[in-house]
Amino acid sequence: MIAKRLRRSLDTSICIRDIFEEGKKLADVYGKENIFNFTIGNPSVEPPAIVNEAIKEILDTEDPTSLHGYPANVGHPDVRAHIAEYLNKTYGCNYDENGIIMTVGAAAAIVVIANALLDQGDEVVTFAPYFWEYKSYVESLYGKLVPALCNMETLQPDPVTFEAALSPRTRFVIINTPNNPTGAVYTEESIIAVTDILKRKQEEYGHPIYLVSDEPYRKLAYDIEVPYLTHYYQNTIVVYSYSKALSIPGERIGYLAMEPCVQDMRDLYAGMTASMRYLGYVNAPSLQQKMLLKCVDASVDINIYKKTRDILYQGLVDIGYTCIHPDGAFYLFMKALEPDDFQFCKEAKKEKILMAPGAAFSGPGWVRISYCVPDEVAARSLPAFRRLYERYQNQ
Repeated sequence: MIAKRLRRSLDTSICIRDIFEEGKKLADVYGKENIFNFTIGNPSVEPPAIVNEAIKEILDTEDPTSLHGYPANVGHPDVRAHIAEYLNKTYGCNYDENGIIMTVGAAAAIVVIANALLDQGDEVVTFAPYFWEYKSYVESLYGKLVPALCNMETLQPDPVTFEAALSPRTRFVIINTPNNPTGAVYTEESIIAVTDILKRKQEEYGHPIYLVSDEPYRKLAYDIEVPYLTHYYQNTIVVYSYSKALSIPGERIGYLAMEPCVQDMRDLYAGMTASMRYLGYVNAPSLQQKMLLKCVDASVDINIYKKTRDILYQGLVDIGYTCIHPDGAFYLFMKALEPDDFQFCKEAKKEKILMAPGAAFSGPGWVRISYCVPDEVAARSLPAFRRLYERYQNQ
């Protein structure tokens, strides 16, 4: 018998992976070419060649005992120093190796931060629509996730709603840009508005409010600059994953980064280091850490995703759907053709289209389309989307 708190979570959760697995079963019945599975953010672009080359070189040249043994909980010093140097050079920051912790992807980094910062009943604010697992990360550590609704015409943070979501119990704010599920890139104007409010509220409450910048999609931005948040707010903790930039989500490698100016930084670093052990991560995978010495600035060819986005976005708009143009990641937020986005997804399934209901991301009435699929799949799906649209128009 599982814990009651976990049972409650399972009873109210919407598992996108279950929908994805259902799509694979439908493909066995109807043929893979006849199923349009836009459910999960699983990269469809091959990793850069340097990823496999680096791993092979490491395995051929590194001492196995050292490579496969325990590194420090926070990660290999040379890897952390290399990442700090890269960030400083790329974004004009002031990191050093003692502000970098290697993590088991971005998810583990957020959980480690939550474990270090939250006492029971403490609050974490994020911008809705948001990645649904944030709620699980926070509530598993006895905190409360408080959503601040974005402007649903622009998908940018709404300053009024954001300020209302903050309270003296707020310990940190999660911001995710480029955004999952919407594909929005938050503008500099939005970032300034958010950080100005945080600066004022820190002073009012008399304690730091940390800004956790969750950035797995930073390198998947199309013809637009993604602001680097440390330039706007001192108490920023950057969380990064290489899952999307290198197309290696199964390798689970990422980091969290703090500059020396972050308030109580040394205590935070010690708490997060201990949290790596307490939560059972122990350390990030050693081989994948070493790989980054060769791959820290590598990236997939994002023009492949951009081409698919353009086919799908323009095709859907031409049919008559309401979509907000996505500037990053590989997600598109589309308005459902009825208020019940769950029912809309069920109707779409009749056309062999699988999407994630927006309510899963605190965006009811919308659906998330994950377009990390081959561009020919996106093109072939448009007649099915048209049939779905016409069926609703004829009701």
